[in-house]
Amino acid sequence: MMLERLETLKTEALERLTLVKDEAALRDWENTYLGRKSEFNNLLRGVKDLSPEERKEVGAKGNTLKQELLTALAAARTNVTESSRDYEAERIDVTLPGRGSQVGHLHPITQIEHEIADIFTAMGFGIADGPEVESEWYNFDALNFPPDHPARDMQDAFWLASTSDTGQVTSDKLGKKKQLATKYLPRTHTSSVQVRYMQTHTPPFQIIIPGRIFRNEATDASHEHTFHQFECLVVGKTVSVANFKHLAETFFTTFFEKKIEVRLRPSFFPFTEPSFEFDVSCLLCNGVGCPVCKG
Repeated sequence: MMLERLETLKTEALERLTLVKDEAALRDWENTYLGRKSEFNNLLRGVKDLSPEERKEVGAKGNTLKQELLTALAAARTNVTESSRDYEAERIDVTLPGRGSQVGHLHPITQIEHEIADIFTAMGFGIADGPEVESEWYNFDALNFPPDHPARDMQDAFWLASTSDTGQVTSDKLGKKKQLATKYLPRTHTSSVQVRYMQTHTPPFQIIIPGRIFRNEATDASHEHTFHQFECLVVGKTVSVANFKHLAETFFTTFFEKKIEVRLRPSFFPFTEPSFEFDVSCLLCNGVGCPVCKG
C-alpha cells in the first residue's frame, strides 16, 4: 500500500514540476513534496511501524524517489534561472525615455540655403526648382542670349554630347533640309527656372530659385566649376525699382543681422531691362575703409 502511494506521489510531483515557471512556484513545489511537513516525509516517518522486510523495501524505494525528485528539482531550478536571465536581458521597459538617433548635421551650404529660404518665405515668397541639366533653349534662347553670345562657348559652359530631335526642319545654305536638334548642358544659372515657372503660372507672383549651377571655369581660391546661387523673380503690375532696392536691403540686413546699405549700379544682362548690380556696405568697417573693401 505504501509503495503504491510513493509511486503515485512521484508521478504527481513530476507532473506538477513541469508547470513551474518561476522561483516562487518552485519554492512552493519544494515545500509541498520535499518539505519537512510534506506527505513524502510523513510516509517515510511511518516506515518504523512496518515489518523488517517491508521497512527495507519501502526505505529503499523512498530514498530512490527522493533522489529522483531532488534531481528533477535541480534541473527545474536551472531552467527557471536561465529563463529569468533571458527575460531580464530582453525585457523592454516602455516607461524609459526614448533614445535619440545620431542623424548627423546639415552641410553648411544647406544650412545657408535654409536660412535664405526662411527669410524670403517670411516675406511671402514661394520657392521654385527646376532641372540641373537644361536645354539650350531654356538656358540661353528664352533668356535673350543671341547665338553668338560668349556664354555659349565651350570655355564658359559644359555641353553634353547627346542631343534630341525637336521635330523641326530647316535648310542649309545649299537648300538641303536637316532636322533641328536640341542641345543640353548643365545649367549655367538658375534663371532657366524663371522661364519654366512663368510658363505655368499666372502673375502676380514672387519666388526665389535656389540651386546648383555649373560653369566651365578654371578653379582657384575664388572660382569653382560647381557652385550655388539663388535669385528672385517678382512679377506684378505695381512692382518698381524701389521695391527691388527695398527687398535687397531687407534681405541683407536680416541675413547679416546688421544694417546694410545697398547701392544700385547700372549694368547689362541680356534678359532684363533695366539691369543693375548691387553694391553693399562693408560688413567689417561699415564703409569707413578697410583692407577688405579697400574703401
